[in-house]
Amino acid sequence: MTTALLFAPPGYWRLSEILKGRICNGCGSKGLCGYVIPDTIWGLRITEACNIHDYQYETGRDHADKESADRSFLYNVLRLIDAAGGPAILQWLRRRRAQKYYWAVCAFGGPAFWAGKNRPEEMRLAG
Repeated sequence: MTTALLFAPPGYWRLSEILKGRICNGCGSKGLCGYVIPDTIWGLRITEACNIHDYQYETGRDHADKESADRSFLYNVLRLIDAAGGPAILQWLRRRRAQKYYWAVCAFGGPAFWAGKNRPEEMRLAG
C-alpha cells in the first residue's frame, strides 16, 4: 500500500522520525487507550491514517481544524479499504468499522485535540 493514496498536510510528510514519534502514536490516544484501540480494521493496518490524524490534532488550532482532521481520517481509512480490495463482505465490515472510528474521534477526540492548546503564555486576560 502506498502512502500516495493518503491525504496529509505537507508538513506531515516532512516530519523527522524523531518528531513523528513524539507526535504520532497510531490509533487511540496516548496512554492506556492507545493499547486498547487496534491499529487494524479486520486485518487491514490503518496506522498511517491514525498518525496523520494525530499530526493534524497537534497542529490544529480551532474547531474547524478538528473537524477537518476527523474528516481526513475517515477519508484516509476509506482510501486504504478501497486500495486493499477483497471480498465485498470484508469491505463492508471494514467500512462499518471505519465509520465507528470516525464517530469515536468526533465524539471523544476533543480532549486530545485541545490538549496543550491555550498555553498560559498564549492566553490574554480580558481587560
